[in-house]
Amino acid sequence: MCGRARCTLRSDDFRRACHLDGRPVRHQNMDRYRPSHNVAPGFNVPVVRRDDEGDGGGAVLHCMKWGLIPSFTKKTEKIDHFRMFNARSESIREKASFRRLLPKNRCLVSVEGFYEWKKDGSRKQPYYIHFKDGRPLVFAALFDSWENAEGEILYTFTICTTSSSSSLEWLHDRMPVILRNKESTDCWLNDSSLSNFDKILKPYEDEDLAWYPVTSAMGKLSFDGPECIKEVKTEESKTISQFFSKKVANASQKPNLEKSPVKELAEASEAISVKEEHESQPTLDSTRLKDEDIENYEQKSVQEEPEISQDDCPKLIIKKDDAENTSNISSIEKQYTGEMLRAHAKPFAKENEKQNVGPARKRSKTANDKQQPTLFSYFGRS
Repeated sequence: MCGRARCTLRSDDFRRACHLDGRPVRHQNMDRYRPSHNVAPGFNVPVVRRDDEGDGGGAVLHCMKWGLIPSFTKKTEKIDHFRMFNARSESIREKASFRRLLPKNRCLVSVEGFYEWKKDGSRKQPYYIHFKDGRPLVFAALFDSWENAEGEILYTFTICTTSSSSSLEWLHDRMPVILRNKESTDCWLNDSSLSNFDKILKPYEDEDLAWYPVTSAMGKLSFDGPECIKEVKTEESKTISQFFSKKVANASQKPNLEKSPVKELAEASEAISVKEEHESQPTLDSTRLKDEDIENYEQKSVQEEPEISQDDCPKLIIKKDDAENTSNISSIEKQYTGEMLRAHAKPFAKENEKQNVGPARKRSKTANDKQQPTLFSYFGRS
C-alpha cells in the first residue's frame, strides 16, 4: 500500500464507521486533527483504540501520527515516519517491532479512501480506491508510544497490509487490511485470542470497492483539496475513446457507402450497356452525314470512278444547299474534307452491317440526283 489516504471525517463519523454506537468514547489529542484529502505519513490522524483506563468496554478516539516510531527507538535518533507506515500482516508475529504490539496495541484507522500508484515504465498514475456507497473504510492497525529527549510522548501507528485482492492485483501487489463488518472490528479491537486474526488479515474480495484515476499532482504533499479525488482521463483512456469515436463515425457513414450485391450488379450491368451503346454509336464527325448522303457518296464513287481521269482523288457529293457555302474553301481543305468523309463513312457502313441494323435503304435515282454535281464538276466550273 502506498502511503496516501483521504480523511475528512468528523468525530461522529469515526464512531459509526468503527461500530461504536452505544459504547462510551472519549477523545484524546483531537485538537491536532486536520482533515485532509491528501493524508501522508507524519500527519495526525484519529484512530480508535481500546480504553484500558476506564471501566472497560469503552474506546478512545485518539489522534496519532501516521508512521510507527517503536518505543525502543533512541531519543537522539532522527524520526522518520515513512520508514514504518505499513506492517506486513504475514510477518507481524515475527518482527519485534510489531510482535510485542499484537496483544494490547491494536487499533482501527478509518478513512474515506486511499490512493495507489500504478507503475507504467517510468510513469506512475495514481488511483483513488473507495467504497461504492461512500461509507468509510476501516483498516487494521498497530500503535506504539515513544518518549523523546524533551520528555514528550509521541503516539504513532502503522497500517497492516496484505496481498492484493484479485480485482486490484493489476494495480498493486499489496493493499491494506480492510475490516468488513462489526464482527471483524470487534475481533481486532477486543479479542485477546491471536488465533482468530488469520481470518481477518486477508485480502478484501468483496465487490463493493471502486476506483478511478486521479491527478498526478497527488505526489506533492502540499497538494490538497477536492481536486485530489477528481477523476481524470489517462492517455490510455483517451486513445481508446478516440478509437471508438472513429469506429462510431465510420459506422454512421457506412450505410451510405455500402451497396447491396443486387444494386452493385444492376449498376455494373448499366455501365456495360452504356459502354456498348457508346461504342456502337458513330463518332461526332460521322454523324454529320445523313444516311442518304453516305449511300449517294458510295454509289457515286463506284459509278463515276471510271469516268475520272485523275487517280486516287477523293470524291465528295455535295448537296445543292451546301454547294453555295463552299466557294471560300481552299483546295487543301476540300481535299482533306473528302478524305475525312470517306474514312468515317466506310467504317460506319461496316459497323451497321456487323450490328445487323438492316440493309441500306435503296431508292431510285431521280432526275435531280442524276444532275447533282460532283466535286470535280464543281471545280471545273470554277
